[in-house]
Formats: sequence, C-alpha cells, structure tokens
Amino acid sequence: MTLFLDQSVIQLNNGIQGEMWTVKTANPVNFYQALSAPNKAPKTTIYAQNFLPKGIEKPPAVIIVPGSMGVAPSHVLKAELLTQAGIAACIIDPFGTRGVSSTVSNQAQYSFAASAWDVLATLDQLTHQAHVDPCRIGAQGHSRGGSAVLSAACMQRLTKFETRLSGVYAAYPWCGQQFLLPQVDNTKVRSIIGDQDEWTLPQQVQAHMQAIRLCGGDASCRIVAGAHHSFDRETPIEITADASVSPGAPTIYLQDNGAYIHPVTGEANPETSERELMLYGIKAGYGVRGARIGTSDNLVQTFNEDMMGFWRGCLQT
Repeated sequence: MTLFLDQSVIQLNNGIQGEMWTVKTANPVNFYQALSAPNKAPKTTIYAQNFLPKGIEKPPAVIIVPGSMGVAPSHVLKAELLTQAGIAACIIDPFGTRGVSSTVSNQAQYSFAASAWDVLATLDQLTHQAHVDPCRIGAQGHSRGGSAVLSAACMQRLTKFETRLSGVYAAYPWCGQQFLLPQVDNTKVRSIIGDQDEWTLPQQVQAHMQAIRLCGGDASCRIVAGAHHSFDRETPIEITADASVSPGAPTIYLQDNGAYIHPVTGEANPETSERELMLYGIKAGYGVRGARIGTSDNLVQTFNEDMMGFWRGCLQT
C-alpha cells in the first residue's frame, strides 16, 4: 500500500478520514543505546494517521504497528473495526522516512530497538493530544510490529517516557529476542499466532508470555489451528520467496540495560549488534529462505473477533 510519505489521507469504509501527523522518534543502533545512551541515538521522524470515532469525546486509542511489508489494507481494516467500536486508531508508517520499502529479505535495515522506540514515542505524543483519553492507549503490532509492541511494553519502566500502555496485542510476533526479566507492570498483554507459522516460532511466543506471567504480568497466548503467518490478511496462502527467516534459532536475551546476551557464550556485551546475532542464527544453520503468508477458511474473522474482544475488555469499551 502507498506509504504515508506522499501525505495521502486514507478514508475508511465507514467514512472516517485519517488525520496526518508526524511522530518524533529515534534510530538507536541497538537496545543498549536505546536504554543506556538514548541521547546518542540519531533523531528521526515517522508519519502516522489518526482515525477518530464519530461522536465520542476523548475515546481510548490503539496504535497499529505494521510488519515487514509495511502498511497494508489489513491494517486499515483494523482501524475501521476499532473506530466502529468507539476506539481511535493510529496507524504508524515506520518505513517511509527511513527509506525502507520492506524488511522481508533483510531485517537489519534498521534496528528492532528503533521499532520499539517508535511505539513509545508515538504513545508519549499521543497522550498529549486532546482528542484521546491519555489513560487508555494500547498498541497492536503485526509480525515485526508484534515484536516492537512487546519490547516497548518491557522497556516502559526503563526509559524516560512517563506514559504507560494499557494493553499490547502482538499478532504472530517474532520473539527471538526477549528481555531476561520481561516486566510489563500493569500493561495487559496478549499474543496470537497460528500453529502453521513458518516465519515465527509458536513455542517461542508461548515461552515469552509465560516469562511475562512469571514476572507478575497479565499475559495470554492463543494458538490458532491451521493458521499461517499474517492469517488476518484477506489474501490466499502463498510463498514469499525472498523471505529470510530463522524461526528455530536460539532465543537472544537482553539485560535491563539493553545489552544482548549471546546464546552460545552466555555473556552480555553492549557492543553486540542485532545484525551480528542474526548472522549467528543463519550460520548456525537456522536460516530459511521463503515462507508462506496468507489466510484460508474463516481465519480472518477468527483473528478480528479475538482482537476486538481483547481491546473491548482492556480499554473497557
């Protein structure tokens, strides 16, 4: 779908038009820089569009974070469902201003730490906009975006940002890197993933949710039978030939200061880069080229019902 760079305003099928705005964010090279030296992270901006439900003063809001293919019609549909339920939606475009069109074949074009920072920066600025309830804002991410919202939930207590997410909905997230102590405070967390997913590992997602629970968080995970990656897209199942994935690689853990713990040595090193660890997974034999994406049967409806059930309960609508 057209990125937001051309400033085209999206109109939902329910007649609600997007409001374009700019989010001030950053490009930390890794989580260590994001958490231990945030002032050194290069500043940047991304575009977003807000969609406000009609006739509701200061509604709750959900930030929508796309995955490796960027903003797609499926994300716009989520905004439509949310606004119909009286919830504002804010779709962010992490790619356009960074000069990225897709990260499917190369996830190292900008860091996962930057993806998480986008979520926190959007949250912080959204709370200061008069048209939404600052105490009821959540974030929903898909694939790489799912990783972003989970990391953001764990980073909240470790950053300068004072605002907190009410909830996080992580759709088929890559959980190949996780905080060693994933404390999310009062943020409610839910993940959903298909048992046929070839991009991300369902067991890793389950383990991440269990770790959050063991740290005192409210987290749940739903495994959907027969579902592939991005099963909420209204497109048939097909192979994405240039996809570069390593779903079976060992989990990479992070300390609270953002330093990566190498899965082989067990040592934490602030200088270790995401790219270095991704290459380790590939060289260790976990790299796969090509993976399926899309949906079948009534799986789009299954996803949307689960998503809306979570947000209605979490945001009390």
